[in-house]
Amino acid sequence: MGVVEDTEPPLKRAKTLADEPNGFSGNSSVRGSSVNSSLGDLMARPLTSQGDEETIGSKGVIRKSEFVRIITKALYSLGYDKAGAMLEEESGFPLHNSIVKVFLQQVKDGKWDESVVSLHRIGLPDETAVKSASFLLLEQKFFELLKIEKIVDALGTLRNEIVPLHINSKRVHELASSLISPSNFISHTSSAPGKESVNARSKVLEELQNLLPASVMIPEKRLEYLVENSLHIQRDSCVFHNTLDSDLSLFSDHQCGKHQIPSQTVQILESHTDEVWFLQFSHNGKYLASSSKDQTAIIWEINADGHISLKHTLVGHQKPVIAILWSHDDRQVITCGAEEVIRRWDVDSGDCVHTYEKGGMGPISCGWSPDGQGIIAGMTDRSICMWDLDGREMECWKGQRTQKVSDIAMTDDGKWLVSVCKDSVISLFDREANLERLIEEEDMITSFSLSNDNKYLLVNLLNQEIRLWNIEGDPKIVSRYKGHKRSRFIIRSCFGGYKQGFIASGSEDSQVYIWHRSTGKLIVELPGHAGAVNCVSWNPTNLHMLASASDDGTIRIWGLDRINPQNQKKQVQASSSNGVLHRCNGN
Repeated sequence: MGVVEDTEPPLKRAKTLADEPNGFSGNSSVRGSSVNSSLGDLMARPLTSQGDEETIGSKGVIRKSEFVRIITKALYSLGYDKAGAMLEEESGFPLHNSIVKVFLQQVKDGKWDESVVSLHRIGLPDETAVKSASFLLLEQKFFELLKIEKIVDALGTLRNEIVPLHINSKRVHELASSLISPSNFISHTSSAPGKESVNARSKVLEELQNLLPASVMIPEKRLEYLVENSLHIQRDSCVFHNTLDSDLSLFSDHQCGKHQIPSQTVQILESHTDEVWFLQFSHNGKYLASSSKDQTAIIWEINADGHISLKHTLVGHQKPVIAILWSHDDRQVITCGAEEVIRRWDVDSGDCVHTYEKGGMGPISCGWSPDGQGIIAGMTDRSICMWDLDGREMECWKGQRTQKVSDIAMTDDGKWLVSVCKDSVISLFDREANLERLIEEEDMITSFSLSNDNKYLLVNLLNQEIRLWNIEGDPKIVSRYKGHKRSRFIIRSCFGGYKQGFIASGSEDSQVYIWHRSTGKLIVELPGHAGAVNCVSWNPTNLHMLASASDDGTIRIWGLDRINPQNQKKQVQASSSNGVLHRCNGN
């Protein structure tokens, strides 16, 4: 395992230098703690009263009339028109009152003058909302007149009906300019009763929903939104959530339980002959790559049944292999020999296709450029070099570094180069603006990991703490994770699980630690290794597969507790008996 030198700390931290969910604002917000009651339970409760209105539900906060109207709206939206009409009739709760019903039909039919009159008859208390809705209706009238080339009538609508509303003067000027060049605005509407006209009027109805109170026009798919939001609240409150959204059900409250966390050793890979320092799953989740002090790297293949077998052993380095990293298309890997060379390998054949080095200097970290067309490396002279695939040096950054670059990464857009520049400082270098932003920690950094969305940085510290930084805008710490042991060696952690909702880490006490990412709660400790656990990797496509690399020379694959111990023994034996040895002398 890599030892953290006292004079050259392994990683640094740094400081700065130079879906809310879809829904409707206001009336559509979900409040209260109704998550614990199922939909069927709510409907079965006796009726109570809330002022003059009957209510349902154990809390007495759901108005029966609103509940029925939302169900009616959902039935119509789903195409069950007969069922919707029957519910209106049987319940006595019409979806819309008579004036609103007439108003909506007038909008659909393009009867704009009548619809404006009906709008005022609804009796809305908010005068601004009435004016805005009137503007919307008259604007559509204006467009339709323009479409059929009734320019004089369109001008009259603008002067005598829209302008007197005294709102949205900028839009009024735009409408006026359309009289000079109607063709630029024709696409907004159509006078014909065809598909184009129907679509334009449907958009008017959608915009009216944002202007008028929900009690007048129930938002489209309101019931779906309420139910979906309830499921998301249950999911987000589940500390052990590690299943796909497709596994959520309306029939029962959601709770994953600890059994959804990979915590059972399902396979042990024993082909390395010395300490295993690094491992990483491929982006497609079909392969696992590992590197070792034994001067080799191994590519493992994950079969359809989840069993892992040795595909290639990569031989050619003259020193321990400190890292192996996947290209973005998973067709190649690069391996980094400790202060030696970087080698690029073809995954299908296992052949070494290129070697990267710089005279008098060796790499101590490496990575891929986002487009897969370049190799980056932190060198022993504290510089960062970038080569194209053919080995031509493209860029080299020296900077004010007092520390060797023991970890390096580049964001997917190629804009930010993330590296260590001092023992407790991480540099975020903006390649486009040629500016450096720093994240400064309180102790020596030993390693870091970038989240899939490039918004978060997971930083391992010498003081046995892991910190999660949000690096969008001004960097800030959002969570801390404690419990694992680290005193001498480089220990690596990772994101993983559903939406990378967990943090996993190795530890010098031979265990794997897993925390809930948002809360920082330690969920589980996994014993099994006989030496320090140096690195962990969570399969990005299999939520229930985690791998750990140890000084005991083995890789443990962790999964759910579904495997027969006798089959596990067979898998362990198979994992160390197949595969092809590939040697590389460089080129």
